[in-house]
Amino acid sequence: MKYFDVIIVGGGHAGIEAASVASRMGCSTAIVTMDKNAIGRMSCNPAIGGSAKGHLVHEIDALGGEMGLIADRSGIQFRTLNKSKGPAVWAGRSQNDRKLYSIEALKVVEKINNLEIIEDSIIDAIEEDKKINGVKLKSGSEIACKALIVCSGTFLNGLMHTGLKSTKGGRFGEAPAVGLTESLIKMGFVSGRLKTGTPPRLKKESINWDILEEQPGDVPPLPFSLRTNKNEFPVLPQLSCYITYTDKSVHKILEKGFDQSPMFTGLIEGVGPRYCPSIEDKIVRFADKERHQLFLEPEGLDSDQIYINGFSTSLPAEIQFEALRKIKGLESVEMVRPGYAVEYDYFPPYQIDLTLETKLIEGLYFAGQINGTSGYEEAAGQGIIAGINAALKIQKRKEFVLKRHEAYIGVLIDDLVGKSTNEPYRMFTSRAEHRLLIRQDNADRRLMKYGYEFGLIPKDLYNELKENEILILKTKELVSNVKIKPERVNPILSKFGTQEIANSETIDKLAKRPEVSLLELIKQIDENEYPLVKAIKINPKVIEQVEIETKYEGYIKRQEELIARMEKLEKLTIPINFNYLNLKTISAEGKEKLNKIRPRSVGQASRISGVTPADISVLLVYLKN
Repeated sequence: MKYFDVIIVGGGHAGIEAASVASRMGCSTAIVTMDKNAIGRMSCNPAIGGSAKGHLVHEIDALGGEMGLIADRSGIQFRTLNKSKGPAVWAGRSQNDRKLYSIEALKVVEKINNLEIIEDSIIDAIEEDKKINGVKLKSGSEIACKALIVCSGTFLNGLMHTGLKSTKGGRFGEAPAVGLTESLIKMGFVSGRLKTGTPPRLKKESINWDILEEQPGDVPPLPFSLRTNKNEFPVLPQLSCYITYTDKSVHKILEKGFDQSPMFTGLIEGVGPRYCPSIEDKIVRFADKERHQLFLEPEGLDSDQIYINGFSTSLPAEIQFEALRKIKGLESVEMVRPGYAVEYDYFPPYQIDLTLETKLIEGLYFAGQINGTSGYEEAAGQGIIAGINAALKIQKRKEFVLKRHEAYIGVLIDDLVGKSTNEPYRMFTSRAEHRLLIRQDNADRRLMKYGYEFGLIPKDLYNELKENEILILKTKELVSNVKIKPERVNPILSKFGTQEIANSETIDKLAKRPEVSLLELIKQIDENEYPLVKAIKINPKVIEQVEIETKYEGYIKRQEELIARMEKLEKLTIPINFNYLNLKTISAEGKEKLNKIRPRSVGQASRISGVTPADISVLLVYLKN
């Protein structure tokens, strides 16, 4: 029988990250996928990043993952969202060439040592004494392993719906994965059904672009990955996206198909994504809105297809087509293929631990949509954590868990484990209570030390980070000590439209003003007196970090104080075999939730929905005794 240390089920975004890190950390690894050319295929929107999701991509990159690099090599538009707001919510987004993204993903996987691609389907997971020890393939062969990471996406018993027509499949033109759900249920896992959707694809030449609002990318564009050569970026020609809107006439046409909607007729049992609803769901839930914004996004440089973002639907094809032709710019549009919904199995994530190892079977990990998440980035973030922890477990090294104040990935996993979900979970900046500390611009400063420790980040890049850290500290010291005279700085303050000063003031105090640029202030320092200034001026990363931390110093300090208080609860660990059912004075819901989730610490217990502060007080008394 063939043997691998780690087997990955699925070649999607979670599977790529899990396979990459496990093999690069020294484990013999296999990735099992039905078609190797579908590795990294973008099932829905050909885009990476966006609000909060961009943070995840930067974090994956800082840990040594692949998503940012692949996005940079296949990106045809790059934009930073929310630039008019504070740095906590700045978020990178790329529009990608769908075909090239998958090609680049396959190149990444094929060149990794210790990693083998097996084109097959897993129909059975094999365990013995509550430990995973292998899998059975559809072809009939069996493979032994020490760790199994299930990254099955929307393929577990996948069913696609357009109108009242249903077709088995996990993605357009691809078969579902059958057998694995049943195998996991036999082990004692609880499963559920979720639903996601995708919009129709349009023919590019049939759209009247001249009357639409253009949305160009940034100039210059910024890459996701720290390992991308900025001198050779962007790699590909850059394209614009375009904006249009639905209106009441479009809504009326869509409403004609409601009696044939698989969502409204009950044909779809799975719960859909609350924060990325279908167009028919939007019309019902936001009946007071006269229009909804739509984005026309290119599928690739050589593709004749356009993705209509915001028009996800499972209504009958003829209704979709009729409604599309009522939209501005689409009056003569040709529909290449209709939108559809896909329904699939997932396993509520209270059944996993913070390492993403399942609580029921040792060596079995779940990552991605199997845990109830929605989105490429959420999947990839879980994939890299599952891959790292599988390798660490095999190598008998300490497990790796990111805390909520360390990373959005930490928020994501803590939410999944502690709160579980019965609808597709999507990451938002509002979910992160410490978002001013876990910005996308400082992902490397927060997480690269871990990537380097695991052998996933090259030494030269890590040394560069350490050098920057020294320069940041020196810059902070400099700007807090150097004073600028009024006659030197007042012209600059006047230029920025802020009040002039009468007496000399330190640079850091002046830099706290929202309108004032730290770089402009630093330029006023005499380089002969302070040679450090020259090194600072040519390092935009250092200036950016010092400026953000200076302007938001008060807010950052308050968040750090809150974290210090919460850390006391995080350090109060709970024995794994603690019997919550014996807690007599605790609420019934609290007892049920604690027993179900079995938190690791009092801090984690305090974040479980349904567990009250009074319940935590009782728990603390019992633990003390």
